[in-house]
Amino acid sequence: MKEVRAPHEKGKRYFSAAIAGLRNWRQLDKLIRGCIRRGKHMQNLSPIILSATGFAAILLLIAVYNGLVRARNAVSNALAQISVQLQRRYDLIPNLVAVAKRYLEHERETLEAVVSARNLALGAAQNLQLRKGPAALAAVSSAENQLTGALTHLFALQESYPQLRADQTMAQLSEELSSTENRVSFARQAYNDAVMSYDNKRLSFPSLLIAGLFGFAAYASWELEDQLARQPLRVSFS
Repeated sequence: MKEVRAPHEKGKRYFSAAIAGLRNWRQLDKLIRGCIRRGKHMQNLSPIILSATGFAAILLLIAVYNGLVRARNAVSNALAQISVQLQRRYDLIPNLVAVAKRYLEHERETLEAVVSARNLALGAAQNLQLRKGPAALAAVSSAENQLTGALTHLFALQESYPQLRADQTMAQLSEELSSTENRVSFARQAYNDAVMSYDNKRLSFPSLLIAGLFGFAAYASWELEDQLARQPLRVSFS
């Protein structure tokens, strides 16, 4: 026989289901309200997050820019040091030629070549101060090579002129010139090192973007055309 349940049992069952449904709705409502609150909280945090991100980006830009400026200034300073040593060299040469004239009456062509090369190099160096760039630097390098060759030829004549070798003033000037040549060589190497450091920074990321945006141009290295000019001029009057 089929079991017959009392009406009040069915009512209890419906009531329990309703209570369970109500609880589920309350949980769902609580969940929805929680999501809304979190959404509002995230909306409140969004401006803060964006501001912090923008501030960090600005700090990075400033740091990269300042690093590029320091590297560029190091190149300019190294180039200025070369100019100082070259000027000292140019100032010594007229005195050296004046002493050599006493003994090299028959070597006028050699002396004139030294003076001409010195004036050419001086003009190129002065132009480099006004127009910094690869072309101006190449002109100085070429003029320096010519001057080194002329001086080398002048000092090679000492073997044929014993009195020139014995002159104390000539010996002193030659020693100062040789010392200056060494300083020029060291200054040139320091400049090339500074250029390499600057280029490494300028061409790396994210400096590459900042360099292009603010016009950080490339610098040319100081290249010597021949092997003779790569070595400091050495003078011996012993």
